[in-house]
Amino acid sequence: MTKPLENRIALITGASRGIGRAAALAFAEAGAHIVAVARTQGALEELDDAIRERGSTATLVPMDLKDMEGLDRLGAAIFERWGKLDVFLGNGAVLGPISPLGHVSPKAWDEVMTVNVTANWRLIRSLDPLLQASDAGRAILLSSGASWKRSAYWGPYSVSKAAIDALGSTYANENASTNVRVMMVNPGPLRTEMRAAALPGEDPMTLETPEDLAPWILKLALPEWSDTGKVFDFPSRKVLSYRWPE
Repeated sequence: MTKPLENRIALITGASRGIGRAAALAFAEAGAHIVAVARTQGALEELDDAIRERGSTATLVPMDLKDMEGLDRLGAAIFERWGKLDVFLGNGAVLGPISPLGHVSPKAWDEVMTVNVTANWRLIRSLDPLLQASDAGRAILLSSGASWKRSAYWGPYSVSKAAIDALGSTYANENASTNVRVMMVNPGPLRTEMRAAALPGEDPMTLETPEDLAPWILKLALPEWSDTGKVFDFPSRKVLSYRWPE
């Protein structure tokens, strides 16, 4: 029986834990070869073992998303090996400081913007020809409710996720007449290390898990997925359109 992502190549950033790891395993079970990007070699090797247990394969890429030249080389390496990319899941991100804007250091601000925004743009720049070469290129970017809630003290993270919404929407509009589809995902509150760092007093057992979200991300990666330029809101299980002032 043919698997829905058989013979397809999926690149996932932040693949060694949380949402990225859960998505990598779901994609692997669906037959994809996973190009797994994360900073920690040991965690990537553990992921590789889990992917093999599911009957699929992976290419491990230990890389910091702040390595812009490395992201460019990654696109070139994928082109040399496969000549295409079918799925790009831009999941890797950092929380940054939960602090009044006036107390955020320039170094901390720059790190959040570099990892959460610029790295995704750099990857789109590097991977776009590869997604265009696929018969059904899919780009999926992790947004957040923080992008529109804009709560006090969440400035760097909120701004970065609002930028991701703009980045993804722009890329979707540029590809309205191509085979590339672009979706954003609002995961909502999930049981992740980032959530625990942001809200240490919250009971994690009250939250859904990345493994609950992963099958829904998989749907966005399938060749038959047709929506683009929208956000999948996991808490409501709905695809939502961005609404602008009239």
